[in-house]
Amino acid sequence: FSQEPESHVIFLILVSGWCHQILLLKNFSSYSFPQHSMRLMITTTSTLLQRRSSSSTFAFLKRGRRTIAARFVHRHCASPFLQFRTASAVATSSSSASAHPYQTEAPWLESTNSSSVPIYRNYINGEFVPSEATDYIPLTDPTTNNLIYNVPRSTNDEMLSAVSYASEAFHKWKDVPIQQRQRIMLQYQALIRDNMNDLATLITLEQGKTLVDARGDVFRGLEVVEAACGLGGSAMMGETLENLSKGLDTYSYRQPLGVCAGIGKCCGCSVKRSKSTFEKCLHRLLTLLLNITLPCARTKTLHMQAPFNFPAMIPLWMFPIACTAGNTFVMKPSEKDPGACMMLAQLASEAGLPDGVLNIIHGGKESVDFICDDTDIRAVSFVGSNAVGAYIHARGTATGKRVQANLGAKNHATILPDADREETVKAIAGAAFGAAGQRCMALSAIILVGSAQEWLPDIVEEAKKLRVGSGFHEGVDVGPLISPEAKDRAEQIIEEATNEGAILELDGRGTVVPGFENGNFLSPTILSNVSPFNTAYKEEIFAPVLVCLEADTLEDAISLTNANPFGNGCSIFTSSGASARKFQHEIDVGQVGINVPIPVPLPFFSFTGSRGSIRGDVHFYGKQGVNFYTQIKTITSNWQCRGGHLGGATMPVLGSSNSK
Repeated sequence: FSQEPESHVIFLILVSGWCHQILLLKNFSSYSFPQHSMRLMITTTSTLLQRRSSSSTFAFLKRGRRTIAARFVHRHCASPFLQFRTASAVATSSSSASAHPYQTEAPWLESTNSSSVPIYRNYINGEFVPSEATDYIPLTDPTTNNLIYNVPRSTNDEMLSAVSYASEAFHKWKDVPIQQRQRIMLQYQALIRDNMNDLATLITLEQGKTLVDARGDVFRGLEVVEAACGLGGSAMMGETLENLSKGLDTYSYRQPLGVCAGIGKCCGCSVKRSKSTFEKCLHRLLTLLLNITLPCARTKTLHMQAPFNFPAMIPLWMFPIACTAGNTFVMKPSEKDPGACMMLAQLASEAGLPDGVLNIIHGGKESVDFICDDTDIRAVSFVGSNAVGAYIHARGTATGKRVQANLGAKNHATILPDADREETVKAIAGAAFGAAGQRCMALSAIILVGSAQEWLPDIVEEAKKLRVGSGFHEGVDVGPLISPEAKDRAEQIIEEATNEGAILELDGRGTVVPGFENGNFLSPTILSNVSPFNTAYKEEIFAPVLVCLEADTLEDAISLTNANPFGNGCSIFTSSGASARKFQHEIDVGQVGINVPIPVPLPFFSFTGSRGSIRGDVHFYGKQGVNFYTQIKTITSNWQCRGGHLGGATMPVLGSSNSK
């Protein structure tokens, strides 16, 4: 105790079963692989549709298109945000109380006489509606921590109104032929493509990631919209089998559920875990014995954290599939960066999506509880942390809803000595530190097998080459973390990890970017000599922090990965087909990359995280996404109804020799 008191405390805590519950932020990766042939056909078709007469045989689909000039940012001009952010005075704000350096005329923002800070509006029944809320959530620029917008906590009446309009719209929207709904998605994907740079600018402003990465965010969501353009081809088709008995046929239809909902980050919401009497006594005993105060804040409170990291892609995982399948949708975006979602709603309206089919509300825990409890909402989609996902899944399913919740991750990369050393090192650095590590598919843990342990200095040198700064500046690789709290948490975990025996190979703390001295910057950090019991390994840090473990054999690396409670994604780097085959067969993880650092499936497939990385049993997008947002209706018909036997008191046995 006298030599290494903290290490002994960690040991005692582990032996006593005082387990830390992991705090996680959920996110996704963006790397693009263009499907040129399909995209060419979609673009050509949408162009032809745009040239068609605006008349329609469906009165419900008739809409006057808003002019291009009225959009938030002109598609062919440099963004005013970008011009502002690259100016030398970017880190300073106006001294005038009435001036606001981030001011914009966007229709989803409201400026009031009482505040110089614009306020986000709700989007209800096709209109951007000012909220009657009196309580607001501050939205700050992560590169400066300047207050730029206020996000309202939508009132209960506003949330009821959003669901009411969605319910009303569903009765008409479900009867619109699917080819008509697909054509709206064709228009929609073209508008997203045309406005990709402006969407990326909004993301970089509010979330902090680099413009290049923000474009990837939009692009990966765009791919889901493209997939929705062909939903009627097979995914929505039913099944049929004739003559199961004489004159009797059975067939099925896939039909929409009704009003569905998607949930983003819940601000200020937490789930507190009460300590047992044993834990309280143990904590008190250790404190008295060692005469030190033991930290316990993170074991006591699990803050609800969710997908601020992909403000365009995550909503596009949800409502395009749901709406094309015939549902209507209520979205609550992350209050950290709702701008991209609001612009996506405007573009959806321009594409012809009828009023009420898509609605957007804002808020924190109160809006989450409303979505989980409202009886008119049939299904809820969520991507985020374990604490929030478990809460939403439990509360939502208790009211009879379908709930799909993608949760936490600790993605491992196994590196074998026969891998391409130079390319593997580059891939690891990019996957670990890109987007400041704020991806659910980021490689946050690597296992160096055998002589590959000698590659650690190469990884450190590659990480040192990455440039940290504002996402609007060219050449920047790593932007800021989303908030001061996220930065403080990551630095606290780094400190705890080193106290528990980890070696700090590269320390990214204390980073100051000139012109952005108040930003939430953390440079790439690498920890070695990390055990499975180390805090840095047990926690999803959600920051540019890479933990390095060692294994003697491939079998050991597989066992180590499978012992982790999460199953979101993993990778192996090798030139051996036999090793790769063994790995993919024995690994218990839902998404596997072979010489691919971030194995995120394209929308033809589904996002298939497993084990502790998902609550619910149906995945996002692809065929499983369609299954989640639809239900099966099966019909058994008999048209031999004149002079035939229609059944009696005994159990019918179809297809038997006695069946008529």
